[in-house]
Amino acid sequence: QVQLVESGGGLVQAGGSLRLSCAASGRTFSRRAVAWFRQAPGKEREFVAGMNWIPVIYYGDSLKGRLTISRDNAKNMVYLQMDSLPPADTALYYCAAGRPDQTMDYRDVSNWAYWGQGTQVTVSS
Repeated sequence: QVQLVESGGGLVQAGGSLRLSCAASGRTFSRRAVAWFRQAPGKEREFVAGMNWIPVIYYGDSLKGRLTISRDNAKNMVYLQMDSLPPADTALYYCAAGRPDQTMDYRDVSNWAYWGQGTQVTVSS
């Protein structure tokens, strides 16, 4: 089992930055793909960024360039650095983890085995 706890969300003005963190439990963290998703009210959960253990990194469409995903396997942590935030980035941001050594389509929500509770990001105009 893996437990994920996000932190770092909050209220920020447009153009500002936030760094989200995700603390993961479990001894096989370094062999798991991890990702960030987001969900705005009335919308489907959307892939933001993901990375595996190599690492190979993927970003959601139109998000690359403003976001940076990273991980610290020694600390069982995943991070999402978000810069130049527009109001459209307002959403609940979730951390997700896969099963050990699992390869998959990162954009498919149903492929991810473990989820955190989410951290709210609100970008004011």
